[in-house]
Amino acid sequence: MSLSEPAVPKPRRGRAFVWLLVLVLLASGGYWYFFARQGGSVPKGAPSSASPGAGGPFGPGAFRSMTVPVRLATAREETIQHTLRAIGTVTAFNTVVVRSRVGGDLLQVNFEEGQAVNAGDLLALIDPREFQVALDQAKGQQQQNAAQLESARRDLERYRLLFKQNSIARQQVEQQEALVKQLEGARVSDQAAVDNAGLQLSYTRITAPISGRLGLRKVDQGNFVSASDADGLVTITQTQPISVEFTLPQSEVGAVLAQVRAGNALDVVLRDQNDIQELGRGRLMSVDNQIDVTTGTLKLKARFENEDELLFPNQFVNVRLLVSKERSLAVPSAAVQVGSIGSFVYLVDDSNKVSIQRIVTGRVDGSVTAVREGLQGGQRVVVEGMDRLREGATVDVVSVDGKEVAAAAKPGAGGRGPRGGGASRAEGSTPAEGAARGEGGARGPGAARGEGGGRGDTGGRPQPSAPAPAAH
Repeated sequence: MSLSEPAVPKPRRGRAFVWLLVLVLLASGGYWYFFARQGGSVPKGAPSSASPGAGGPFGPGAFRSMTVPVRLATAREETIQHTLRAIGTVTAFNTVVVRSRVGGDLLQVNFEEGQAVNAGDLLALIDPREFQVALDQAKGQQQQNAAQLESARRDLERYRLLFKQNSIARQQVEQQEALVKQLEGARVSDQAAVDNAGLQLSYTRITAPISGRLGLRKVDQGNFVSASDADGLVTITQTQPISVEFTLPQSEVGAVLAQVRAGNALDVVLRDQNDIQELGRGRLMSVDNQIDVTTGTLKLKARFENEDELLFPNQFVNVRLLVSKERSLAVPSAAVQVGSIGSFVYLVDDSNKVSIQRIVTGRVDGSVTAVREGLQGGQRVVVEGMDRLREGATVDVVSVDGKEVAAAAKPGAGGRGPRGGGASRAEGSTPAEGAARGEGGARGPGAARGEGGGRGDTGGRPQPSAPAPAAH
């Protein structure tokens, strides 16, 4: 910078910060003077309970004397189920690929894709003319051999008669007997040929081998089909009943096998992939004979009737296997807390005082948890509103076991009521009387600040008392 250029003054940022700090200090001092200092002074003759806590309504003792609204539940005996959870896959009870047993042109397709069929229903028809010709040919050969057999039998009777008359040699009789037996064997072969031709002809009518639901058609009408076609014509899956395969860790297999060996039928409940909707109930059908060494799990299969057809092959479902049931003392799982002392609950006595109770928990069944030690039946525990609870705190019971509890009037109690409702006036029926007595409840239109918890007609601050007259 040259000497001829004038110096540009730098902005004084430090001065703005000092003024901001002064304003903050003034605001803090004013707050302390008007609220904390004047709120802590109680007018002469006012009841001591008018002050909500040491240091005024915003002092450190204000929240200590306030009641906390909570919801309670009662510990009671309930049935706790031992339930194992897994992810399973729905599989068709039977799956059949329908194929042609003979080769020929596909003349008819008598089904619709996705159609439900019964065993024996006609699905398709192959050109039967070739097989009908083969059957007729076999029957003709059978009749020809049958006629020869009949002629040979008559000749044998004549030869035997002539042999008795010593007219022919024994050799002729024996040759004729052999010819008859040969033709009898041919008769059996002819019958087998006729049966085989009839069987091949019957294969031209393709029927459903099982009852189930058809898939998509693999071959259209008019195509040539044969027994060597890998894809077949269509696939049938049996979905009523249907099965579900799932796996369990080897650590949980012992309890299941104990029930199976005892002959107990274990119930299985299926839910959708979001674990919301129940899809069906069935029974455990079979257990695999070995544990998979790669995953350390055992495969199980359950059977379901699937009457409403909510289960579909290859569908993923949530499986709940009910192993056993037992009666035990239980509380809602929301009441159980975990801390440095282990599992505990907030116990509420008859005077609505809170105490911390250590417990030993058992199995968890849905929304309830079994309690083995630490509680007795009928005791009340906090399930909602435990954020500000401390040992020995007083609570305001809002509901017990889901039933609402009517809030009772509490005369002389400052601050906000248990439900944050309107004012609770003591004796005074007008705002002026409530403000003068200082016995109002929660904030209301007739209570003086610092004496009744609310704001009275005097503007909120206690008015200075009139000077006493001078003594004469």
